[in-house]
Amino acid sequence: MSQVAEMFGSMVFNDTVMKERLPKETYKALQSTIKNGKALDLNVATVVANTMKDWAIEKGATHFTHWFQPMTGVTAEKHDSFIQPTADGKIIMEFSGKELIQGEPDASSFPSGGIRATFEARGYTAWDATSYAFIKEGVLCIPTVFCSYGGEALDQKTSLLRSMEAISKQATRVLKLFGNEDVKNVKTTVGPEQEYFLIPEELFDQRKDLIFTGRTLYGAKAPKGQELEDHYFGAIKPRVQAFMKDLNDELWKLGVLAKTEHNEVAPAQHELAPIFATTNLAADHNQLTMETMRKVAKKHGMVCLLHEKPFAGVNGSGKHNNWSISTDTGKNLLDPGETPYENAQFLLFLSAVIKAVDENQDLLRISVATAGNDHRLGANEAPPAIISIFLGTELTEVLKAIETDTPCDKKEKVLMQIGVTTLPHFSKDTTDRNRTSPFAFTGNKFEFRSLGSNSSISCANTVLNTIVAEQLKQFADQLEGAKDFNKEMHALIKKVLHEHNRVVFNGDGYDDAWVAEAAKRGLLNLKTTPEALSHLLDEKNLKLFGEHKVFSEVELRARYEVLSENYCKVLNIEALTMLDMANKDILPAMSTYSKKLADAALQKASLGVENTFEKETLTKLSEMMSAMYKAARKLEEDLVNTKSFANVGDLSFYYKDTIIPDMVALRIPADGMEMIASAEDWPYPSYGEMLFGVR
Repeated sequence: MSQVAEMFGSMVFNDTVMKERLPKETYKALQSTIKNGKALDLNVATVVANTMKDWAIEKGATHFTHWFQPMTGVTAEKHDSFIQPTADGKIIMEFSGKELIQGEPDASSFPSGGIRATFEARGYTAWDATSYAFIKEGVLCIPTVFCSYGGEALDQKTSLLRSMEAISKQATRVLKLFGNEDVKNVKTTVGPEQEYFLIPEELFDQRKDLIFTGRTLYGAKAPKGQELEDHYFGAIKPRVQAFMKDLNDELWKLGVLAKTEHNEVAPAQHELAPIFATTNLAADHNQLTMETMRKVAKKHGMVCLLHEKPFAGVNGSGKHNNWSISTDTGKNLLDPGETPYENAQFLLFLSAVIKAVDENQDLLRISVATAGNDHRLGANEAPPAIISIFLGTELTEVLKAIETDTPCDKKEKVLMQIGVTTLPHFSKDTTDRNRTSPFAFTGNKFEFRSLGSNSSISCANTVLNTIVAEQLKQFADQLEGAKDFNKEMHALIKKVLHEHNRVVFNGDGYDDAWVAEAAKRGLLNLKTTPEALSHLLDEKNLKLFGEHKVFSEVELRARYEVLSENYCKVLNIEALTMLDMANKDILPAMSTYSKKLADAALQKASLGVENTFEKETLTKLSEMMSAMYKAARKLEEDLVNTKSFANVGDLSFYYKDTIIPDMVALRIPADGMEMIASAEDWPYPSYGEMLFGVR
């Protein structure tokens, strides 16, 4: 067996380990919980816990933790050792079923959107048996959900699991109509591509903006950026290759299916792509991937930047969310297939996705809305804020033929009677890719390209699962009592395509003409996070999440508060950081440089030597220093006004409309001064040094 095969999953309490170590009846009971959602008996949990503990100790673990994903966007963990005291003053290593199933971290210090008051500290973590436990740095990590004392979800994972149950329930109903009696459940699968930057650690340590915010708040463009397209898929530098090798090793040990690695478009930018996994497992793995990237980078003297837009003027980083639906029998429901039976099934599920995206443009935009991602959407590396679907010419023609009952423009001029004639087989590469589309069909899956690189994938996939579940429910409700199933299904698909084809767009999403065309079609263009979040609590969204038991109204209102507060907090930190850098570093440094220029000009004048450079540079510096000082004072004054807002929604719009323009005004003169200041007098490493510093 190869070294990689031996390494892969070696730190994971996976199915192979459970099958080898657990008693047969215990293993069978646990599998029933994992596959069918059956409640786990405490006695079974005790056996699993003891076996898990023995395995973890053999691997060098001394502690365990309930590893969960609060609404901070990162993971959380509280470590407890396995040790228990004995009467003779010694210890034994114990881990009970109760400890495995449930933990009790403090819930008051995590974002709750008002669900938890400061004095109400009790919260619970509960084992997610569908996601394997793993060992990380000597700690047994047990994936869990996190909820309040009252049972409300305080994390990213609970709603994701609920949405997976919702789509499984409704998709199974639809599949029964096609005679798929052997299908017991349906799962969505995801392969999230992860983009990131690597810069030298010693340069990162000299940038307050990177330390406090993860992105550069000042910075003049380097003489060379990505104009020559020479970095994309280029030869990987030895230092980066060494990082990638160690990263793969660590991820493979944790069972993360890291598959593809390459240079991305911008200098210092790279990408990692995994193989598909069940959505909740993929969400866990992506969180582990981001955490591991940061740790491994530091071992190589670098810092991994996961912000959506760490450098102005070059591409930012996204997370392409490749989403599909599969049955427990192994059938991909977004694969067109080769038979009329498969064609009809595919077209019905495809219609559900099209209708779901059209009716829930707001929710899809909300699911990727952050202060950082607002800088990225609509630029050269990311789709616009307008949500549309790319299907490709060939599939679009087929759907048009179905919608209009006209011959499909193929070799055989036949009417597309669903379930009777054959839909042309689609290979995965039947059409070109469209990197400007937010939601693109790529053969047997949809690629949701709008996610920011720093975000959890849980929110976007919770929305995707839920909105498609709703359409499948509507389809099942209509078709379950059909007298002529094929006829009514055909009519349903035609109706959906006719009413929702406005969301299908195969052209250039960056073209200004598309913005105008999208407006004519009635598509939303929610350019910023506050604009998007203002729709979260619309009645249709409260009803949707409530009916599918994904979010209660209390939970959804809490998320609105958390997301809005986070937007404001991020911008407040950025604004304060800019002021700190301006007042303490940039303006004093340029004042010192100005004095050098003035002294040099006077000295030259006394010698009768030409001093044009010093005089003109000093004039420019003085003008820009004055502009920067005034901009800093305005930003300070406007930040004081943020204290007067009682409503977080109103405050978020104030940050968007007032504070962000203030920050832009403050940056412009600073970047101008960097262009003319001497390298030794400018207080921070330049874009050129950071983007080209890893050699």
